[in-house]
Amino acid sequence: MAETEHARHNPPAGATGVLVLGDGTLIWGRGFGAEGEAVGEVCFNTAMTGYQEVMTDPSYAGQIINFTFPHIGNVGTNPEDVEASNPHALGMVVREDVTEQANFRATQHLDAWLKQNGRIGLSGVDTRALTRAIRINGAPNGVIAHNAKGEFDVEALRQKARAWPGLEGMDLAKQVSATQTYKWGDGLWTLGEGYDVDAAAADAPHVVAIDYGLKRNILRNLVAAGARVTVVPATATFEEVMAHNPDGVFLSNGPGDPAATGEYAVPVIRKLLEIGKPLFGICLGHQMLGLAVGARTYKMHQGHRGANHPVKRASDGCVEITSMNHGFAVDADSLPANAEPTHVSLFDGSLAGLRLTDKPAFSVQYHPEASPGPQDSHYLFEQFVDQLRKPA
Repeated sequence: MAETEHARHNPPAGATGVLVLGDGTLIWGRGFGAEGEAVGEVCFNTAMTGYQEVMTDPSYAGQIINFTFPHIGNVGTNPEDVEASNPHALGMVVREDVTEQANFRATQHLDAWLKQNGRIGLSGVDTRALTRAIRINGAPNGVIAHNAKGEFDVEALRQKARAWPGLEGMDLAKQVSATQTYKWGDGLWTLGEGYDVDAAAADAPHVVAIDYGLKRNILRNLVAAGARVTVVPATATFEEVMAHNPDGVFLSNGPGDPAATGEYAVPVIRKLLEIGKPLFGICLGHQMLGLAVGARTYKMHQGHRGANHPVKRASDGCVEITSMNHGFAVDADSLPANAEPTHVSLFDGSLAGLRLTDKPAFSVQYHPEASPGPQDSHYLFEQFVDQLRKPA
């Protein structure tokens, strides 16, 4: 079914979905989930598990995910395995048709969950071929479309894919961030017990998390490490952050171009650095910290997205297997003298972590909270919270 071409306008027999790339390529398949169309950047994710966490990760706003693992959907969905209140990825492209769920935790079929949340799926696609194309040519713009009758205005879809401006220069943090301040107190999840509800102690160090598009498991890990957490919107001012009297400030992950988000985020971070407030950043938060100290960011050729990315730790040479989801990175060559690399990607040598030598601030490009992914890097949350317990 996964037929890729430039010329055909009429879908092949049985095709109810299509992915139209910006260069005019048509990738036919079987649509599932919601009907309609969505335009964004097409990327690939190599994780073998956790498709529900991936789809609800706010960092995927503006993106269509091509899953390299062929069997997506066979464990269904449930209300616990989400990283936000609704999906932020625009759609999913998969190899095999979604089967009936086979997991004792499942409460809903993936197809029904996508319909409920207005997200489009496309199955029957040669996802390996699409992945190779992205690796060679970079992440393209595309339109994913699903019509149960197999009726598509191909030229209109092509024009829509070509006209989309792309993620470079786009600030998406405001679109996915919380709009109001709130408290978070729940800890980590345990099989058979669910989440550790109201786990934060009243006298625990207080962390203010700036929400550029954060995942819930980050907050759970902060609580599990011994913090109590207050979340503020991405656009919170320095005064609004400090009004909560934080012991430390967390800079969250999020979507879009860091340079665009940095227009309003970087001045706040610089003021926090000036007063010596401890900072910990993840993903977009790492990029924000880099920009705040004068480094540059750049758009990557294909990005890093998956749950099996090795990074080398500079302090002792150990290798951590990490979860990653980013299409931009901090240029290591642009780091100032007071910022030193702490982690490096073993896939391409890109910067995966930094720390300031004259301020209590550090960050990582990857996702130590996983969800999905390995837990090699959970120690970073403890490292941050332990720092807040020390006398100033």
